[in-house]
Amino acid sequence: MEFALALGQNRTPTGGTDDSYRTPIDGVSMALSLAEIIILCLLADWAFKAFNIPGLIGMLAAGAVLGPAVLDLIDPALLSIGADLRMIALIVILLRAGFELSRNTLHRVGKQALLLAFLPALFEALAVTALGPRLLGLSIMESAILGCVLGAVSPAVVVPMMVRFNQERRGVAKGIPTLVLAGASIDDVTVIVAYSVLVGIYTGGRVNVAWKILGIPLSIISGIAVGLALGLALYLLFERFNPRATKRALVVIGASILLVQAGDRLEALDVPFAALIAVMAIGFVILEKKESMAHELSAKLGKIWVFAEIILFSMVGAQVNFRAAADAGLGGVALILIALVSRSIGTLLCTAGAGLTTREKLFVVISYLPKATVQAAIGSAPLAAMAAAGMPTAPGETILAVAVMSIALTAPIGAWAIAWAGRNLLAVDEQGSGDSDRVAAYESDALVDDEDR
Repeated sequence: MEFALALGQNRTPTGGTDDSYRTPIDGVSMALSLAEIIILCLLADWAFKAFNIPGLIGMLAAGAVLGPAVLDLIDPALLSIGADLRMIALIVILLRAGFELSRNTLHRVGKQALLLAFLPALFEALAVTALGPRLLGLSIMESAILGCVLGAVSPAVVVPMMVRFNQERRGVAKGIPTLVLAGASIDDVTVIVAYSVLVGIYTGGRVNVAWKILGIPLSIISGIAVGLALGLALYLLFERFNPRATKRALVVIGASILLVQAGDRLEALDVPFAALIAVMAIGFVILEKKESMAHELSAKLGKIWVFAEIILFSMVGAQVNFRAAADAGLGGVALILIALVSRSIGTLLCTAGAGLTTREKLFVVISYLPKATVQAAIGSAPLAAMAAAGMPTAPGETILAVAVMSIALTAPIGAWAIAWAGRNLLAVDEQGSGDSDRVAAYESDALVDDEDR
């Protein structure tokens, strides 16, 4: 997976980064913008939680209000590095997710997780491909591209919620949060690979379709292998030198950033590599080698996440263009709703034979609805590719409008729905049985502070 693309890095129409796009940095202005974001997001988080609404919705709203679409109070220089900030924030939550992935749980939910990585996105993409020409006037190929853009679930919304449910022991007896975590992490890989194939064919580029398709399992395997190797190396390093917990957490974050950047370079050379999965594998191997270390690192990352969460969701919210969303019109709304229904059917099929109750299956369906990260990242890419190829850009504008609308509709509603479903549809494992012991209560207050080590 091209991780930089998945995170929305600024790119030229040809796909490369454009440093000239970046606004010269004004330190004072950036600092003020950051202060505004922090204060407003914290206030929004408090206010929304007071009404039993997930705080991340408030952060999304705060980012949208402060962003270019409304008040335009965020310094362009800060927006220009927004992709890098989102990358770091996403790495933090993916590492925490890795510390939730025990071997026993993955073994139990592995089959369904693999199905979740493919079927829901496939059902959604097929629905969009079939209905796009009728509802939006797109061609079959253009509709298929839009289907790939819409097909990915948002790790930015889903992963933090699943981590929280694991910590609250909701559904852990059957490994339900882990099931969603594992499936969602691979879902993005498949969708982005399919998208790159279709865009390449549509714009007349030279695409080795067979290699791209083969690249999906190769990306997953290589990501797991490299992540496990790096996680083992970090574990041995920590055991040898025994640094403080905070320093361990910073080393893990730094190593993960380097891993992501290396993965981006590999993708540029057309070498399949899923950096997202590799990052999660780091946490997995440390958990398997030494649970106490994993719990300690997760607690430290939890403290960092307080700030990273603000950055992630405010930057996603700032990317929402309400004018572009409005351009999609009723046809776009209808297409998104029908696509979500199709996606939900695919998700239900994936849960067959998993031993889940109807309520638990409904939870998985709801958890697979939100869209944000990938849509914000690649929503404008077809427009840029069409412009670069000298093709009419109207279809690209339509794809962008629908992608933005999907974020505006599903990110806040989906986040609220997942929170509601977790509280009302998942049973709490009071006994701490099975894997709940491995994922239980990473509360920092229960751990010895690293200053005492």
